[in-house]
Amino acid sequence: MDFYRLGISEISARLEKREISSREVTASVFSRIGSVEDRIRSFVTLTGDQAMDMAEKADREIASGKRNTLSGIPVAVKDNMCTKGIPTTCSSKMLQGFIPPYESTVTSKLLEQGYVLTGKTNLDEFAMGSSTENSGFFTTRNPWDTGRIPGGSSGGSAAAVAADECIAALGSDTGGSIRQPAALCGVVGMKPTYGRISRYGLVAFASSLDQIGPITKNVRDCAVLLNVISGRDPLDSTSAPVAVPDFTARIGKDIKGLKIGIPKEYFIAGMDPEVEKAVRDAILQYASLGAIPVDVSLPHSGYAVATYYVLATSEASSNLARYDGVKYGFRAEGKDLIDMYMQSRAQGFGAEVKRRIMLGTYTLSSGYYDAYYRKAQQVRTLIKGDFENAFKTVDVILTPTTPTAAFRMGEKTADPLQMYLADIFTISVNLAGVPGISIPCGFTSGNLPIGLQLIGKHFDEETLLQAAYAYEESTDWHRRKPNL
Repeated sequence: MDFYRLGISEISARLEKREISSREVTASVFSRIGSVEDRIRSFVTLTGDQAMDMAEKADREIASGKRNTLSGIPVAVKDNMCTKGIPTTCSSKMLQGFIPPYESTVTSKLLEQGYVLTGKTNLDEFAMGSSTENSGFFTTRNPWDTGRIPGGSSGGSAAAVAADECIAALGSDTGGSIRQPAALCGVVGMKPTYGRISRYGLVAFASSLDQIGPITKNVRDCAVLLNVISGRDPLDSTSAPVAVPDFTARIGKDIKGLKIGIPKEYFIAGMDPEVEKAVRDAILQYASLGAIPVDVSLPHSGYAVATYYVLATSEASSNLARYDGVKYGFRAEGKDLIDMYMQSRAQGFGAEVKRRIMLGTYTLSSGYYDAYYRKAQQVRTLIKGDFENAFKTVDVILTPTTPTAAFRMGEKTADPLQMYLADIFTISVNLAGVPGISIPCGFTSGNLPIGLQLIGKHFDEETLLQAAYAYEESTDWHRRKPNL
């Protein structure tokens, strides 16, 4: 049987009944990888031998009566999360060959719950991009059309889940890097509330925006994986001391009377008409389920992209200063110390990373800090206030995840601004620190997936998951698979 097609919950139930073994599931996943990976290129590093060892360990534990949430489940991890003894490159020449001596908190939690690591997935270098075309190694391809991008920066994770090269995956989201590729690849992706999940061991891009989250085949699996990786961590001072509920508890509960905010600012000129139609059809579907659509306004949304690209690049400039050829990463030869610094960074970083470092260094420079960085922080506060005001009258907010379906490889690489606008509907969520989830809501006439974004109140992932599951169960979009 093609076990690779199943989700976490289905495989867990069969493992518990001893109908199948983790070794069989893992072998099925790697057989799938062997047949499609040369066309998709989701993985920077595959861990086949280690995965089979982990699967055999899981089978022994299950046989002895010990079964954890992820026992024997093959999961892929974005290659910007540290994995002890396994290369972690951020898809950058700067970290090529780096093998961490420790586990990130999230992968430690996966290990505690018995997961099987299939490999480390490709991304835009240091998570800076919206298409995976900025990877320092190669571009991942969209399983629905291999001439198109899978989104970014977690493009490898989203493509791997969509192509059934793993049962689930972890991604990271700084401005839409989980939700946007999930939408473009037709899978489920969630950015939890900032602070819900530890960032310890996540290679930093923009520390006030970065958040790790799950990419899965369905909403229930998203809740299961979120249960595992959430929680306060003393190793990350920004992780919140907030109780972690069982995120599966409200899955399947009625949403009658749930108020869903529809912000006018998210239905804009230039948006693909097929995307807009699919999202408006989803609003009607929610109404048929008993939810109540309510018009809301998020008036400062138009400033989100500019605000984000001041704050994110400023933090990136600071975070990436450590890669100087001495303390971390790639080292080039130079005629003196300063030249060695310059050559190491010039050769080690790709063009997009350099662009963002320069933008951030400029906005933090003397004489410009107040005009750019401080002003951006003030606008961020206004954007956060917009969400707080909207949530006084609604339970969740519904928007498109992206303005278009997946675009062709090379289509936007010459125009960084057009590339940045691919995240126009997702960036505000990171600036405000609220949770957001993307779920499949339709297909274009060219058979490309369309994503629906739901946004929730701080630390109210339960309502998001409840609402997302209700829609998912009433449609069959998530059951469609690319023809590979």
